Amino acid sequence: MKTFQLARPGESLSVLCLGAHSDDIEIGAGGTILGWIASGVRLRVHWCVLSAAGVRASEARGSALAFLAGAASAKVELAQFRDGFFPYQGGDIKTWIESLKTRFEPDLILTHRSDDAHQDHREISQLTWNAFRDHVILEYEIPKWDGDLGQPNFYVPLNGAVLTNKIDLLLTHFGTQRSKHWFDAETFRGLARLRGLECRSPERYAEAFVLRKGQLN
Repeated sequence: MKTFQLARPGESLSVLCLGAHSDDIEIGAGGTILGWIASGVRLRVHWCVLSAAGVRASEARGSALAFLAGAASAKVELAQFRDGFFPYQGGDIKTWIESLKTRFEPDLILTHRSDDAHQDHREISQLTWNAFRDHVILEYEIPKWDGDLGQPNFYVPLNGAVLTNKIDLLLTHFGTQRSKHWFDAETFRGLARLRGLECRSPERYAEAFVLRKGQLN
């Protein structure tokens, strides 16, 4: 288990964020991103959502810009791959992800867990690792009915104000999701409290990731 800062106040950090759906990055790593910005990290972000169309596209863009307010630079890129069918669109998605390397050079990549139960999430994780072989990659987690939360090994402690901001932004920007039984403040705060317990976070809360191959040794 590791809990340490990836960047300190005043330092620069370039982050590529990859999410299959419009709320994935925010749920899995939104607190971490908000915490970096609040602490004074000079954050450069390329934020990519691969299935965002119609109302969901508007939600994705509005939420991303809200989470990235105060970042040194931010670019939001939306694609329209078919939700639920990513494994059958793998060739096109791979080409799209490979093309990112010509547009952004990240210090760190945030992507889905490789063993996530959702087929779209797994496909993005696999193609992230396939395309970015020389980068530090953190795999974030998404709570859902599948019950597939695993055993993360990298934790980012959050303070209460950052977590509250994350939850408020999620509930504000994703009106299409509010009717889902799991999409509420209790879910997001409960998971953050559990991860905070696991890493003994000084302020009780944390987000958790999978760090493979001892990349930060």
